[in-house]
Amino acid sequence: MIKQNLADALNKQINAELYSAYLYLSMAAYCENISLKGFAHWMRMQTKEEVAHAMHMYEYLAERGGRIMLETIAAPPTEWESPLDMFTEVYAHEQKVTGLINDLVNLAQDERDHALYTFLQWYVSEQVEEEASADEIVQQLKLMGQDNPSLLFMLDRELGQRVFVDPFANQA
Repeated sequence: MIKQNLADALNKQINAELYSAYLYLSMAAYCENISLKGFAHWMRMQTKEEVAHAMHMYEYLAERGGRIMLETIAAPPTEWESPLDMFTEVYAHEQKVTGLINDLVNLAQDERDHALYTFLQWYVSEQVEEEASADEIVQQLKLMGQDNPSLLFMLDRELGQRVFVDPFANQA
């Protein structure tokens, strides 16, 4: 049985993961509205990934005998100044999530919950990848500048090729 403070912390993280999904879905809608279908596709794939993260934590908490307590998901923003502004927010958001995961790891260590600590190591590595991916797109958008629609549409086509692969699909 998982300790109550750890269950509470995991419930908060489940909410944070679902907020992330909601944020990225809002960004997808924004991209659809400005006719960047590839950007919208990338954000929808990110949404699926965040839901998978939340469900993985949900299932873990249930397996450990913790009570799952779903909370209200805050409304995300709906408008951005530009694709660069939007991806700058993605990068900042992923940095925030990294901090939340690190806080969970620290709590698991403090509580000597080795199972939770081990479970969270996948997320520690995943956040390195998430931040790098968002930063790469930010840097590409900065390089192309605000006045280069041809390059923006090339990046849009590239982002539209993203494929979602459920990282937990092979787990029983």
